Amino acid sequence: MGVVEVLDPVAPARAGGWKVDASRGERNGRVSSEWFNRPDDERYLSLDDLWANVKGRSERSRSRVVQTADIRVEAARDNPERLHLMLPKAHEPVAPTHWAFGQLASIVGAPASYLRQLPAPLAGINLQYGLTNHRAEQVKTFETEDGRTELRAVTGPDYGRIHDFELVEAVQRIAGNGTGDTRWKVPGVLDWSTGVYNPDVEISRDTTTLYASDRDVFLFLVDDRNPIEAGKLPDGSPDLYFRGFYCWNSEVGAKTLGMASFYLRAVCQNRNLWGVEDFQEIRIRHSKYAASRFAHEAAPALTRFANSSPQGFVNGIKAARQQIVARTDEDRDDFLRKRGFSKAESGKIIEKVLMEEGHPPESIFDFVQGITRLARDKTQQDARLDMEGRAKKLLDRVG
Repeated sequence: MGVVEVLDPVAPARAGGWKVDASRGERNGRVSSEWFNRPDDERYLSLDDLWANVKGRSERSRSRVVQTADIRVEAARDNPERLHLMLPKAHEPVAPTHWAFGQLASIVGAPASYLRQLPAPLAGINLQYGLTNHRAEQVKTFETEDGRTELRAVTGPDYGRIHDFELVEAVQRIAGNGTGDTRWKVPGVLDWSTGVYNPDVEISRDTTTLYASDRDVFLFLVDDRNPIEAGKLPDGSPDLYFRGFYCWNSEVGAKTLGMASFYLRAVCQNRNLWGVEDFQEIRIRHSKYAASRFAHEAAPALTRFANSSPQGFVNGIKAARQQIVARTDEDRDDFLRKRGFSKAESGKIIEKVLMEEGHPPESIFDFVQGITRLARDKTQQDARLDMEGRAKKLLDRVG
């Protein structure tokens, strides 16, 4: 058991793609959520294009630390519905973005949603009162020139900014342009009617998984031209996986920096990830030493995953298949009940495996597959994630 075939990183995949079993493993909807909510102007067809945008934005930006009491609020004379801010030692006013306005309102304890409903002069009076009378403190501003000066972020003075382009550059070092010039590329699409995953799909606004807005970036890439075999399906065909990762960042404080790596069996048209196994995640808060952690922890972890052999994963799946823990119905029920599953849940898990595999669960791998399939039926996200977590914990304990 091992890698089925190792293709040249830029060679075309086998015509038509590969047959996969997307019913196994976990479903991950994180990328699908990004895909669903991103407008066209936040979708990019290559890493080069995305990098040029966020790099240029960074080069036109500046950051400084100011006292909140020294910020002056005024309504623009030519547009009474728009607020401007005068920062200390600034030569011209800055226009807060929707996000920065919310951050500023939060600092002074004012409800941003309410202030946005007021005419600009009234909102300005309320915001100015808060800035003047609230306990004076230092804040770090982040301003960008783009025809006018925008205030894109107002954070604490120790905010550890990691620029969006820095994350994109870390990905470019392993993925090139993200379009197939290396192993790592925008994913293909699963054909549900045939169960065939085709890695060679044209990258368009509708299929891309490279996103950037004025407040964040999100990237998802896969190594889907190099399938990995980790066991057999009930019909004797190979159980194929691909490697994948996604990462995200916000240089304006909208979210943490993070990355997740995993093995998966397919990506569908809606960019749901199917058959996910061995999910690992790193999150870094934008604290004072965030930049150092990114340089010494997150970026190297991404490179290690990109260059690592899948043999450890394959061996883990093999061990889970070989570790028999139940041979009778009593064993199966006892195994699940001892791990916190109710009698009803235990029966459903056993039934899921029997239906999909053609035999009752015997190995650790069988039980993990049954648990993750039952998790998909959970309508409440917390319940689904809890059950998927228990399945992962069971697989991680295989020795």
